[in-house]
Amino acid sequence: MSPDTRRHRGPHPADGELFGIGELPKLRRAVTDLCWLLSRGYKMTSSLKLVGDRHGLRERQRLAVSRSAASDEDRQRRRNHRLAVEELKNQQLVVDGFNLIITIEAALSGGPLLIGVDDCIRDLSSVHGSYRSVEETDRAITMIGNALDQLGPASVHWLLDQPVSNSGRLAARITNLAERANWPWTVEVVFNPDAAIVASSSIAITSDSAILDREERWADLKTYLLDREVPDAWIVDLRNY
Repeated sequence: MSPDTRRHRGPHPADGELFGIGELPKLRRAVTDLCWLLSRGYKMTSSLKLVGDRHGLRERQRLAVSRSAASDEDRQRRRNHRLAVEELKNQQLVVDGFNLIITIEAALSGGPLLIGVDDCIRDLSSVHGSYRSVEETDRAITMIGNALDQLGPASVHWLLDQPVSNSGRLAARITNLAERANWPWTVEVVFNPDAAIVASSSIAITSDSAILDREERWADLKTYLLDREVPDAWIVDLRNY
């Protein structure tokens, strides 16, 4: 496998075709079908194959549909436990580091961002066990820091995945930027951030479905950030109204 030499986390060469305006009705129908199956207890893998085959979806479109769908029960639970960003003042936060940073990097690089049925924003990137900083990394961290500084949490504890290579380097990068700006942050590299976030009593900053389905309090910082700082981000809205 060749090394990852990307300098940006931007769009795939085919994304303009795969997520163009003409494709959106088909993708939204696919999300609707997948939500219907998930709501009736069918498993994601088999349901996604069925839906993808029915609508003739390409691999990257299937990924987008899977990240945008949820059962009715899961969608409602996520909404019930979601806090407004204005409620973060003087609170303790725990941040799903890669989940947040990679989405903001993708937004700044012009990559497509998905809005799913739970109203969360997600990207189509994947670290595949290895993270490589891109030209937008420091800008993304700084943007996150300035937004949190305005929201005024009491503390911010970042968690990064230990099994992902270069997580230690990113942790040092976040720490250095935070120290320079005097942000009340701590950064930790742990083996299983998902479990640590769910076990924490702090408010979670994430859009990871596996966490949201178990989390008692979470906030959608991504939407706040993008609305405020990247209003021209490429948004692919796959909500099935």
